[in-house]
Amino acid sequence: MSVPGEDAASFVRPVKSDQIQPAGIDLRVDRVYRFTSPGFLGSKRALPETEELEPKNGAWNLAPGSYKVRFSEIVEVPLDFVGLCFPRSSLLRMGVILACTVWDPGYKGRGEALLLVHNAHGFRLEKGVRVAQLVFVKMLRKPSRGYRGAYLGENLDYQAYWY
Repeated sequence: MSVPGEDAASFVRPVKSDQIQPAGIDLRVDRVYRFTSPGFLGSKRALPETEELEPKNGAWNLAPGSYKVRFSEIVEVPLDFVGLCFPRSSLLRMGVILACTVWDPGYKGRGEALLLVHNAHGFRLEKGVRVAQLVFVKMLRKPSRGYRGAYLGENLDYQAYWY
């Protein structure tokens, strides 16, 4: 069973009223990165190096290609929920795909996603605009433990997070 956005708002902060949707919470883009090296996934993981792109006049002009985006909001997925992240439909209508993953029970952090610009003419993205919708689904029962992976607490300034 999915949770209405007004209830899910307690799992995400900060949240403005325009981010609350009937079926979830919209996430805003905070930062955009370009990949500068290859990654490796095998017996060990090596994430690719990235370079943060600075917006010009409040927006990024993105050529066709792959980018990593970081969301503005801190998300805390309760132990009896799972988060499913989807692109907003406007992106798809512009030739842009946002690839997200499952947000496991117990995840806490400022998540990231893959932005794929397929439009041959590029794409202009304003800082702070809503790009994804996070939908929370209630699990049949709580798992025996929450998420403990490498991305727990990602992109958090712990002082700001705990106060």
